[in-house]
Amino acid sequence: YRENILKTAKALVEDTKLLVSGAASSQDKLAQAAQSSANTITQLAEVVKLGAASLGSDDPETQVVLINAIKDVAKALSDLIGATKGAASKPADDPSMYQLKGAAKVMVTNVTSLLKTVKAVEDEATRGTRALEATIEYIKQELTVFQSREVPEKTSSPEESIRMTKGITMATAKAVAAGNSCRQEDVIATANLSRKAVADMLTACKQASYHPDVSEEVRERALRFGTECTLGYLELLEHVLLV
Repeated sequence: YRENILKTAKALVEDTKLLVSGAASSQDKLAQAAQSSANTITQLAEVVKLGAASLGSDDPETQVVLINAIKDVAKALSDLIGATKGAASKPADDPSMYQLKGAAKVMVTNVTSLLKTVKAVEDEATRGTRALEATIEYIKQELTVFQSREVPEKTSSPEESIRMTKGITMATAKAVAAGNSCRQEDVIATANLSRKAVADMLTACKQASYHPDVSEEVRERALRFGTECTLGYLELLEHVLLV
C-alpha cells in the first residue's frame, strides 16, 4: 500500500496549494478546492487504514502510530479549510492571512510526517524513533493551540484537571523505562501513550482554567503550569530520542 499512500498524499498536497490560492479567488473555486481535498483525505485515510491492517494484529502499537499520523493530517486539513474560509477575499496584510499561512505550514508538516512514518514502518530499526519524532511534533502543535487565546467550548472542574495529570505520571515512568531499555517496541508504546496523556492534560487544564469559579489570576497560573509541564515532558522525550 506504500506507493498508493505516497501517490494520494501527493494529490493532497496539490489540493492544499489550490485551497491556499483559492482564498484570493472566487467562492466557486474555493468550494471546488475544499471538496476536492475532502475527497482526497477520505481516500488517503482508507489506504492508510488498509496499510495499517496489513501489518497484522501482532503489532497494534505500530498500527496506532499510522492511524495517529493520518488523524493529524485530517485535523490539519480541517483547520486549513477553516482558515481559508476566514481569509477569503481579505487583503494580503489581514491577520487572517497569517493564520492561513500558519495552517498551511502545519498541513505540509503533518503530510511529511505521515510519509516519514509510512517509510519507517518497513524498517524495524527506526520505527520507534520515528514514532517518537511524530509525537514530539504533535505535542508542540497541541501546545500552540493551548497557548492561543481561544476560549474552550466547554469547561470542566479542577478535579478533572488533577485526575488527568495521573496519565502524565504513568507516561513519564514508561518514557524512563523506554530510555533504559532502548527497545523499539517500548519507544513506540511510549510515543502513543505520551501523545494521549499530554493532549488530555492540556485539554483538561484549559477547560478547568475557564471554569466560572476560577479567578483570572488562578487561570493565568494554571495555564502557565500547563505549559511548563508540557515543555518539561517534551524535554524528557527529546532525551529518550537522543538515547
